[in-house]
This record gives sequence, structure tokens and C-alpha cells, in this order.
Amino acid sequence: MAKSDFETKLEGAKKILEILMNPEITLSESVKAYEKGMKELSDAQKILEDAQVKINEIKVS
Repeated sequence: MAKSDFETKLEGAKKILEILMNPEITLSESVKAYEKGMKELSDAQKILEDAQVKINEIKVS
């Protein structure tokens, strides 16, 4: 079974967190990683919101 986009986004964010925890990362690298991680989490949040809308539409029908 293929992973959902949501799961993929969360895994990406977890990998970025591991990068950020590296004590040898430069400030520039950490800022780039942080921005990418926040984008992954934002995308995951959007997927959740879309799913909630669909669920609400089904309940109303």
C-alpha cells in the first residue's frame, strides 16, 4: 500500500528535524532546513483540513 501524501509530508518533517538536531549544522543550513520543515508541516495541515471538509460534506449528505 502506498503512503499517503500526509504520511510523506510528516516523514519529511521528521527527517528535517533530525538534520536540525545535528550540532554541526551551520546557521544557514538550519534556516533552510527550518523553512523546508515548516513547508512540509503546512502542506500536511492543508491535507488534514481538506480531509475534514470532505468528512463534513459526507456527514451532511
